[in-house]
Amino acid sequence: MKGEKRQRLIAALDAAAADNGFELVDVELASAGSSRIVRVLLDREGGCGIDELAGANPWVDAAVEANEPYFGAYTLEVSSPGIDRPLRTPAHFARFVGEEARLATGPLEGRRSWTGTLVGVTEAAVLLLVDGEERAIPYESIRKAHLLGRVGPDNRKSRSQEGTDDVV
Repeated sequence: MKGEKRQRLIAALDAAAADNGFELVDVELASAGSSRIVRVLLDREGGCGIDELAGANPWVDAAVEANEPYFGAYTLEVSSPGIDRPLRTPAHFARFVGEEARLATGPLEGRRSWTGTLVGVTEAAVLLLVDGEERAIPYESIRKAHLLGRVGPDNRKSRSQEGTDDVV
């Protein structure tokens, strides 16, 4: 049932996002104790700031309400995807070729978790470089996928690039 609700919301929000100049990254239906949460992740060319996300709230709320994800109260969260961006569609995977990702799958070659570099996509699968070997992970096997957001010295500008001697 949760999967059907999520798919209905994705269909409604994909169209609404496109109409409003956004890309729907993902929809999450979650619970925290007795609280229910509908989390909508949006992006757009050049990224999303707080003002853009606040401006998206009315049409996101209308699309979610029209599809009644839960009976009773829930919290609606509208956010950008962050550095560990979810990957949901073949286009998402294609856009981030060259990046590291983690995929959770159903049983596949004795594994359920795959971490590696995205090297391509086909009509049927994501191509992932895992331990030096290219693996084709069928879309139908993927339960969840996201980029591995890396924060650290390798991802920061050096002080000389920043033009300051301040500690980063």
